[in-house]
Amino acid sequence: MTGGTGAEGNPVVPATVAELEAEQRRLVLGEFTLDDAWALGVLLRELAVERGAPVTIDVRHGTRQAFRCALPGSSADNDAWIDRKRRVAERYAAPSLLVGARFRAKGTTFEESSRLDPDAFAAHGGSYPVTVKGVGVAGTATVSGLPQAEDHALVTRALERLMNRGEG
Repeated sequence: MTGGTGAEGNPVVPATVAELEAEQRRLVLGEFTLDDAWALGVLLRELAVERGAPVTIDVRHGTRQAFRCALPGSSADNDAWIDRKRRVAERYAAPSLLVGARFRAKGTTFEESSRLDPDAFAAHGGSYPVTVKGVGVAGTATVSGLPQAEDHALVTRALERLMNRGEG
């Protein structure tokens, strides 16, 4: 399950399409306001700082950018990766890691089979559609700077914490 850590302290990420789909069904918020988008960005930044992660973070409320932050060690390349991964999450209404996994499960790659411009779209982990119960996708949260499974895990951990705040 995402949010835990493995033997070496690394995040545990679902390995199969079915596990990633189950994770997405579980990570559904009751609401997602601009304040929630900001809180999610702050949570992502706090988690990244705790790890010393050299990432860039982007949170969107709908299509509006509500939070953007670049941490030490990140680069302008991370900005481009964020945009490419976010476009995949928005287009497919699914985490960018899941989209890539679905193509690989079919014996191909996103780049080979999606017919989308690879300079504009990247099905690499790190962008997650923020889903609201009864509404659907209400925004995105994207991280770039770590290996794709770790970018994905950082976003899911922050979404879980945001969900738990709402339940308190």
